[in-house]
Amino acid sequence: MAAHHRLSSPRTYVGARLAFADGTTSRVFRETRVAGAPSEAIVLLVIRFRLAFLDGIGPLHAAFDRECVLHTPLFAGFPGFRSKLWLDDSETRVYRGIYEWEGGEPARHYANRMVGLLAPFSNRGTAGSRIVPGLTRDHYLHEPGAGGGAAGDAWWRLAEPVKL
Repeated sequence: MAAHHRLSSPRTYVGARLAFADGTTSRVFRETRVAGAPSEAIVLLVIRFRLAFLDGIGPLHAAFDRECVLHTPLFAGFPGFRSKLWLDDSETRVYRGIYEWEGGEPARHYANRMVGLLAPFSNRGTAGSRIVPGLTRDHYLHEPGAGGGAAGDAWWRLAEPVKL
């Protein structure tokens, strides 16, 4: 995709702070998008994790933000990938990825793979995912409460619309 200029790094949301229903906030530090990809069965996917080896070490956290771009082939090569917002929280050291995916089964496959890879390196209980069929990324970002969810799912639900 990169060789054919189908992957782009828009800056529309970079720098935006997202407030989540669990009381945390995260900053968008990167965006990756596939240009011209059809989107008929959109699925929102949110993944979170907190890497244990980064706990309390600010410089490593900052280095990981920069190094994350090397992980692009891990998700961009999966069938159905459409876009990703990369988020971090410098206070809690929690990372989130907000993805738009084509199709529920490809999104579940990717989520299961990533959570499985991240869990052994993450603080207990922090690696997880949430998939919401039919919810676009823009609808999710601008209309908090979209996609429903129970109180225990507050980590992925937005508390307020994104401000650009």
